[in-house]
Amino acid sequence: MAVIRGSSAPAFAVPHVTALGLAAPSRGASETCAWRFTFAPGAPTDTTHMVDREEIFVVLSGGVTARLEGAEHLLVAGDALIVPPHTPFALGNPNDEPAELVAVLPVGGQAIMQDMEPFVPPWAR
Repeated sequence: MAVIRGSSAPAFAVPHVTALGLAAPSRGASETCAWRFTFAPGAPTDTTHMVDREEIFVVLSGGVTARLEGAEHLLVAGDALIVPPHTPFALGNPNDEPAELVAVLPVGGQAIMQDMEPFVPPWAR
C-alpha cells in the first residue's frame, strides 16, 4: 500500500491549470491514476483534446464548463463528468474563483491532441 500526501505530491503546471499528481505508476499505482486539478478563474475552454480510455472528473469545489460532443455543460461541486474514449472534450473555468476537480484514468491512458503524437500526461506517469 502506498500513501501519497497531498503536501508532497508532485505538481505540474500548464496554462491556467495545475495538476497535483496523486496515484500513478511512479507513485505505486498499477491500474488506476488519479490527480487533482485546479483550474484558475477565467481558464478558457479552448484546449479540445481526447483520451484513449474513459476518464472521469469529479468537481470538488467551484465550477467548470465542459464542452463534450458539441454541447456545453456547467458542472458544480458534487457533479461528475464521464468522458468516453476518443471523444473530443474541453474544460474551462468561467468563474471568478478557482475550481478543484479530481480526475481518474486507467494506467497507460494517453492524451490525444491535434498535431501531436498520443502521450501519457506527466501527472499520470
